[in-house]
Amino acid sequence: MVIDSNWDRTNRLAGLRRFAVAISLLNILGHTILGFEQSWAQPLVALVTAYSLEILLEWVDAWVNQRTPGFVGSFGQLVDFLLSAHITGLAIAMLLYANDRLLLIAFATAVAIGSKAIVRAPVGNSTRHFLNPSNLGITITLLLFPWVGIAPPYQFTENLSGIGDWILPGLLIVSGTFLNARFTHRLPLIAAWLGGFAVQALLRSLVFGMPIVAGFVPMTGVAFLLFTFYMVTDPGTTPSKPLNQVIFGASVAAVYGLLMVSHIVFGFFFALTLVCTLRGLVFYAQALATNMARTKVLVPASTVVGEV
Repeated sequence: MVIDSNWDRTNRLAGLRRFAVAISLLNILGHTILGFEQSWAQPLVALVTAYSLEILLEWVDAWVNQRTPGFVGSFGQLVDFLLSAHITGLAIAMLLYANDRLLLIAFATAVAIGSKAIVRAPVGNSTRHFLNPSNLGITITLLLFPWVGIAPPYQFTENLSGIGDWILPGLLIVSGTFLNARFTHRLPLIAAWLGGFAVQALLRSLVFGMPIVAGFVPMTGVAFLLFTFYMVTDPGTTPSKPLNQVIFGASVAAVYGLLMVSHIVFGFFFALTLVCTLRGLVFYAQALATNMARTKVLVPASTVVGEV
């Protein structure tokens, strides 16, 4: 068991490092070549907010529990500690569009990082966060500030043409498949999400008369690929068992379809938040049932004395 646990931690760290490198390269290429429409200040503000809040929350938790903070030690240890915050900050900066209102980017990032410490469900003898951090930060910001939108999907390939329109999606598919197969082991979730998305698109076409091409068009965009391989597969907030992954992925697709039928925009982010919330409620219900079973008082059966 110790070997498996150590392997899992090593595997998770290796996956985080590669995810961090991938999203960093995408942001650099996006702002220099691809055509990202946000300013350079947006990712910088998101990273400063993510790093500082992650360190602050870890320091507070370590002080309360009288332990050494996870970032204390070598420079490499600090870098590894900040990998998750790095990914979260860049994801929010890349996907949100708030014009020149940088405080809203800081707000979204703070919600994302803070949720990992505040919104936690009891699992076994400990607790775990169940809401996808970057997705939650985006969702809350979209709900509270209606003038904030999602970055236009065309920005990922705005300055590309010809074979370039195929190379970037191809690289995302290959790298995303490798990372999720080798490190996160979330390929069943991806398959269920893709299959469920196709099914809901077909059903909306059959039931509501929507042009079938319109339902499948989102699957051809780079934004869809990023959501599929780099957001919905977050190993910290999705199931580990293959069957549960299939249920999770199919549920996100089903909720997305219901949101589209209800004419609710930003369906990807809202659907993922709703399914993660439902999963968290299941954790709470399981913990409550376990506690009730442990505290249940067994009353001995009464002894019936017969007549002599």
